[in-house]
Amino acid sequence: IFRVTDSRLFHSKTVASAIWTRVVQARDAKKEKVCSRQLLSFFSIAGLSIDDHLHEMSASQWQTLFGFAKPAGDLSWASELLSTVTLSKKNAGAGDIAARYVEAFKKGVPPNTLLLLTAEAVDKRKQLFKYIKKEGVAVDCSVAAGASAAAQKGQKDVLREMVMKSLAGFQKKMAPKALDLLFERVGFHPVAVVMETEKLALFVGERETITVEDLDTMVGRTREDALFELTDAFGKKQAARTLVLLHRLLDQGMHGLAILATMRNYLRKMLIFRSLQLGSNPSWQPGMNAGHFQKVYLPALKERGEWSEILKGHPYALFMSFSKAQEFSCTVLKRWLALLLQAEFRLKGAPLPPDLVLEELFLTLLKSKRQGS
Repeated sequence: IFRVTDSRLFHSKTVASAIWTRVVQARDAKKEKVCSRQLLSFFSIAGLSIDDHLHEMSASQWQTLFGFAKPAGDLSWASELLSTVTLSKKNAGAGDIAARYVEAFKKGVPPNTLLLLTAEAVDKRKQLFKYIKKEGVAVDCSVAAGASAAAQKGQKDVLREMVMKSLAGFQKKMAPKALDLLFERVGFHPVAVVMETEKLALFVGERETITVEDLDTMVGRTREDALFELTDAFGKKQAARTLVLLHRLLDQGMHGLAILATMRNYLRKMLIFRSLQLGSNPSWQPGMNAGHFQKVYLPALKERGEWSEILKGHPYALFMSFSKAQEFSCTVLKRWLALLLQAEFRLKGAPLPPDLVLEELFLTLLKSKRQGS
């Protein structure tokens, strides 16, 4: 039996964006070995060697090689990371090797020999995949992602099996409502679900059944936190982190329209705050400190009796939001809200994957200037 793990033979531009997302996730998690491996997979798609530098590519070159827009920011870290990798600088294209596989298979494989190829990302249009599917066995071990009923059922079945196996080791049970709430809060992250399950089992001590109250005490509202992190990353112009969080939410089953609603609320709040700052009474001053904001500026705003609901938040949280709002012009915010509306129409009517629509939207917003007319 010969086994090849994470084969790159089935990669193409159609899976490049997904592999790049894993590269960024591994880098953010400071997992250098995983990041290096995913980077090599990414390079193999375009037949690049480790002497090639991503940060030196133009946007058009990147689009041609990988089939999606070049991420914003400095990408020199990729070359620095790969400079520590020891391997041949000659990088044979996956297509050449795949063709040799097919030729070898046609000539015949020795009896009692089994070749097992596993891959995280597969372009099912590749000649090698079609040949294996026809002449051998192709097994799809993936779990459907997204918010469709079929995807949700598949994800919950996988998670339920893992939870039950973990609970059995502690001789515990979980109330059905608590189980559903666990899936809702953690989303489709199997490792995280197992960790939270073990934490709950230890928390209840001698009790046999884990309840909703136990879950409320020990398991945070992970998806709500992720939505806040998304707007926080966007506000800080962190393109890579924004895209990672976007895909995390989509993988958890969050509908694209719900993500758009969160962004609409965020931009609307920025627009309201920026409009208030442009008023003459009270006067907003760039660089205003939190103390002056809370003792003078905010009370004066509230006395006007406008936007009372949106000004009910915690004073320091409002101060941080007002400080962020001063980075934008009202014209830009209005334009961005129009772009959100266009994306909403595309999600509802265009035959495009939601992740592509949302990725394009976020990259467009992140590349735009925040001031101007």
